[in-house]
Amino acid sequence: MHIFRSRLAATLVAVLPLCAPAMAQDEEQHSSLTIGVGGAAIPSYEGSDDYRVMPIVQARGKVHDFAFWTRGTTLYVDAIPDPTGTGVNFELGPVVNVRLDRTSRKGIKDDAVRLLGKRDVAVEVGGFVGIGKTGVITSDYDNLSARVAVTKDVAGAHGSTVITPTIEYFTPLSMTTFVGLSASADYVGKKYGRYYFDITPQESLASGLDVYDRAGRGSGFKRMSVNLTAGKSLSGDLRKGWAVFGLAGYARVLGKYGDSPIVADAGSRNQWVGAIGVGYTF
Repeated sequence: MHIFRSRLAATLVAVLPLCAPAMAQDEEQHSSLTIGVGGAAIPSYEGSDDYRVMPIVQARGKVHDFAFWTRGTTLYVDAIPDPTGTGVNFELGPVVNVRLDRTSRKGIKDDAVRLLGKRDVAVEVGGFVGIGKTGVITSDYDNLSARVAVTKDVAGAHGSTVITPTIEYFTPLSMTTFVGLSASADYVGKKYGRYYFDITPQESLASGLDVYDRAGRGSGFKRMSVNLTAGKSLSGDLRKGWAVFGLAGYARVLGKYGDSPIVADAGSRNQWVGAIGVGYTF
């Protein structure tokens, strides 16, 4: 179980696209739940050029118009109830992420990075704020939204702050099909770079990778990513029943983080992800 969780945390973008069916809900339905399960091909650690196939579970729903959703190992809860119909929707609420990157040596394929040793589990707690609009371009049900999440590790792992701005657009093409596009970035504090990307002299001796200390000298943008998602209802209506989903994504490790030997020598700045799965909307 520990190995499975570490593989899940190797990327934040290996998720099933569960947003669009919720956007297409009947205006009179104030509570709903969508559960998705599937498989994803993801890097074995952030910055790796080796890939693993792993199972994933995602969820999205709302209770009396209060929405919640998951993204990888992150849970968002919107404390502002969603309005019905078209118009502007404001988002504000707590967010929690469990980061398990490199917490198990068995989940890392590269020998040198594995010899750097394990990292502790990070529990990142904070909040997010956002704004969205339903009924933008193609219909009364397409949605454009932007949000910013700010979290801090409270478990004593990297002990730093992570800021994640995200822009998403989803549109149903019919009652049975939707597509979506999202873009996001991660801005991290210096402790994050020091913990995951710097290499001490002792770690260099153990792994054979060069000593590196630039990532922990200050904060900066660590990664940007773009994801394309699509879904097809198997029941004839995206608002209920079974559906199949797919995701294709690209991310790039930026700047001094991409210059770290765990990326530049043992891995790659270019990160790819693909996922397929099925979901059921109650």
